[in-house]
Amino acid sequence: MRTEQNLTRLDRVFARLDREPERPAHIDVPKMSRHRVALFLATLAFYLAIVWLVVITSWLVRLDWLVMFFRPYQQWSGIHWFVDYYVVLGQRGPSAVMVAAWLGWRSWRQHTLRPLLTLGASLLLLNLTVGAAKLGMGRLGPHYATTIGSNEMGLGGDIFPSGHTANAVVTWGILAYLASTPRARRWLSALSAVTSLGVGLATVYLGTHWLSDVVLGWAAGLLILLALPWCEPLIARAEVAIFDLRDRWRDRRAGTAPAPAPAPAPAPAAPVAVSVPFVSGAPTQEEASAAREPAQPARPPRAPVHLAPGPHTTRSERTPVTPIGSRRPPHADRLPRGAATSAARPLTGG
Repeated sequence: MRTEQNLTRLDRVFARLDREPERPAHIDVPKMSRHRVALFLATLAFYLAIVWLVVITSWLVRLDWLVMFFRPYQQWSGIHWFVDYYVVLGQRGPSAVMVAAWLGWRSWRQHTLRPLLTLGASLLLLNLTVGAAKLGMGRLGPHYATTIGSNEMGLGGDIFPSGHTANAVVTWGILAYLASTPRARRWLSALSAVTSLGVGLATVYLGTHWLSDVVLGWAAGLLILLALPWCEPLIARAEVAIFDLRDRWRDRRAGTAPAPAPAPAPAPAAPVAVSVPFVSGAPTQEEASAAREPAQPARPPRAPVHLAPGPHTTRSERTPVTPIGSRRPPHADRLPRGAATSAARPLTGG
């Protein structure tokens, strides 16, 4: 009897989670091509043009006041609740958390930190550039405007360009920037454009930004996305440094220190040339070899060994001597020390 287990969708999800993560063999990193440079320069020119039109209080400022007096939040009050929730997609904290969760998942599955590092680099550029522009131009928002028809510049505000709009362009556009296939990049680019456009119009609807603030925010966010390829070498070096630090930390926790490098072998002593006096005629082979060999260091002389004079006897025949003389009684048949041994010793007994 054959039984088959019917896997539910949740079982398939957990089975996918149990698979070993694999890093793609080739990760497509966008390059700073000529087309991209041209788009960057055109967007920068557009950015500067918007700033100039607001500074000189042109028709764009008059359009800002017309939209503000129209009060969209009163004209279409029925969608106010939806816009209040939708505008959260442009707030820095919630949007960064949502996108970072997805990119963190990708980083873990692909064994690479590039998605998270790219997001961090883009948000850092966003805070520096947009924050500096806000504080430098100091424009007041519609709710705090003082003079009708003025550009409200340099009065201590911080709404030009729109931070919500620029953050939406960067945060959701980074998904298209990191897409692994051209088809996914096209779809994500369209989705991020619609999302950021909706966030910008939501701020105009709520009356928190001028229309020109939103237009400049779109340009500011697009400039950051177009400039990201210039940051790729720095991102790659940061990834390598973080992985090296992680490996050293793991080795330190495991208690395995890297093996010390072997000490270099001592260099051989340089041969000392020995001067040979010149002798007329060709030198012999022994003289030539002696001249090539290094001179041996002279050995210190040994201390002279003083031996007792006279013939040496065995230990059994020696007489213990004290300062007052010998302790053995004299024997008539014992030869005195130092006498000739050639004479035959008398035999006792038998």
